[in-house]
Amino acid sequence: MKAAILAAGLGTRLRPLTETVPKTLLPVLNRPLLGLLLAQVEEAGFLQVAVNTYHLAEQVQQFLASNPWSFNLSVSPEPELLGTGGGLRQLGEILRGEKFLAVNGDIVTDLDLAAIYRSHRQEAITTLVLHDFPPFNNVWIDAQGKLAGIGAPPAAAVGPPLAYTGVQMVGRKMLDYLPLAGYYDLVAAWREALAAGERIDTLVVSGHFWQDLGTPEAYLTAHSRLLQGESPALARYFGPLADPLVGPGGVIEAGAKFGGGVSLGAQVRIGAGAHLRRTVVWERAIIDPGVELEDCIVASGVRVDCSARGKVLV
Repeated sequence: MKAAILAAGLGTRLRPLTETVPKTLLPVLNRPLLGLLLAQVEEAGFLQVAVNTYHLAEQVQQFLASNPWSFNLSVSPEPELLGTGGGLRQLGEILRGEKFLAVNGDIVTDLDLAAIYRSHRQEAITTLVLHDFPPFNNVWIDAQGKLAGIGAPPAAAVGPPLAYTGVQMVGRKMLDYLPLAGYYDLVAAWREALAAGERIDTLVVSGHFWQDLGTPEAYLTAHSRLLQGESPALARYFGPLADPLVGPGGVIEAGAKFGGGVSLGAQVRIGAGAHLRRTVVWERAIIDPGVELEDCIVASGVRVDCSARGKVLV
């Protein structure tokens, strides 16, 4: 089984965090997101994996090189950003073969990746994994469960729209709709394939954990949901979970209080009387005594000396 991780995105909605850390290496419960995705792919039995890089590519490549993997790993650097379509084409050329799994590098999910791989039918050029997740619902399917359209409801649509999970099976023929070079959007390729009469299947899933990390709010929501135990399947990738989660070497001084949804990185110091709620603090940061933080993200090494709400502190 072969898989691709799309990890080249700029993460513009997560700035200023992504000015120094690529989106796919953002820590999730103190573990880099890309490390979590690759661990899941590895456990599912994939033997060849390709990852594309662009923004802060050196950091991603160093991370990949510093970890031992049981699968054959390839890196697909992009000198210029190729977009979701162009990047997928380049990854597909590396992986070759009849089909491969493709996963967006900015989601946290406990979907059964091996089962998704097995679900793909050879007659389809792609199988999109869909679910009900407002406000992202904009994908329509027909009476046979095939893709009918994206965006405005097409005539063949049956039932309410669904959302793309960022997980798909890609058949070899799908690459024919992606250019050999340059930037290209994957949604445009899907529409072009539909217009040409190609078959794009869908797999509708439910009862799983899924959260995108595209915005600071979504990033904090992912932590709160995981710390509340919403995904036992994912919990085992992080070790024992507690709220607050305290990384190695963390120091919590007397009188500090926590209101839920708090993750503290390695060597973080929380001052006496500080109060944190729904806040993620990266490694080596210092929260001064008496500071109150709510809905905040504190970047690595930052010292916070005044209270804040809904802020990204770098």
